[in-house]
Amino acid sequence: MRNLFYFSFISIGLACMGCTKAYHLPAAQVVKPVPAAVITNFTLKDADTAYTAFNNYFYNPANKLYYNATDKSGVGAIWTQAIYWDLAMDVYERTKASAQLTMVNDIYAGGVNQYDNYNWNNTTTWFIYDDMMWWVTALARANQLTGNAAYLQNSIAGFNHVWAGSYDPVDGGMFWDFQHSGKNACINYPTVIAAVRLYQITKDTSYLSKAKSIYAWSKANLFNATSGEVADHKIGNNPPGYQDYTYNQGTAIGAGVMLYDVTKDASYLADAELAADYTQNSMCTNGILPAEGDFNEQGVLKAIFAQYIMMLINDGGQKQYLSWIQQNANTAWTNRDKARNLTYRNYAVPCPTGIIQSYEASSGVTFMQICPPSQ
Repeated sequence: MRNLFYFSFISIGLACMGCTKAYHLPAAQVVKPVPAAVITNFTLKDADTAYTAFNNYFYNPANKLYYNATDKSGVGAIWTQAIYWDLAMDVYERTKASAQLTMVNDIYAGGVNQYDNYNWNNTTTWFIYDDMMWWVTALARANQLTGNAAYLQNSIAGFNHVWAGSYDPVDGGMFWDFQHSGKNACINYPTVIAAVRLYQITKDTSYLSKAKSIYAWSKANLFNATSGEVADHKIGNNPPGYQDYTYNQGTAIGAGVMLYDVTKDASYLADAELAADYTQNSMCTNGILPAEGDFNEQGVLKAIFAQYIMMLINDGGQKQYLSWIQQNANTAWTNRDKARNLTYRNYAVPCPTGIIQSYEASSGVTFMQICPPSQ
């Protein structure tokens, strides 16, 4: 097992994603909650400041990808680079700055060099299917944003590769790993999102059929239709393994909103709202999203959630969630490391002043790019 750190259902030796390094920070970082009265609203200028700081501390302009931590000791995990690429696209959509479009294209070039020109058959570069699918979804989005044909070609090739190796033609659903040990939310819902994006771009209805098929399997096997809770995984005929993660809630929301957008079937939107309600009402403390993780890649999960809860608010027209998301963005920014302007995975406490990971610094700045400031 090549120096992987697993965090999903570890008790049975399986997980939904791999990590290149378990990065441990100094133990003596005691933090105290900041009283709610001191929370201030972020501004668009603050959003610029936060993104600039994130890049100053984590972006490597030489290889055009992101470091894993502020000490710049190594490149960040492969799948998280796709999440940071989404963040770069968020900033470009917000600002329309030509320099930011260059940044979007540069990160793609960094991936070309780091990941064997997106050679999906390279089993040294890629070692689980969900890592590939995060890139496939980002590549499709980048094509939608820029019109670059290479992005679309790589997205289609990646999708086809994952579908051929991951899809279960007998029982349905997508396996998360090459060994087919389980079917996880982190591959199934992103597959729906990627398929819908490719359908939107190409108008090839086979992508829409695949999206509907995987969504139906996911709803039957990974979704509590009463509460809105998304299971982390399902292994064989065992009951679903429920372990709450914001990114699973987020991709379920995104899959529902995107299918609603292209089909106008209201049941998809209702599922997305139910998943959002569960996240807000059952996973938050005083409205604040969970910290998630202990110095590992879980810190990036809320950056994924951010993309899709804002999709529900904007594309799905569900403005009732906006003040909750603004509360999280404002709290994260208020509790930033004010010397470095870095946000932290635990929004409710001051950001540590020592080494922190790009993973755990990413979600606060993401919310600030796509969530409008409070008035």
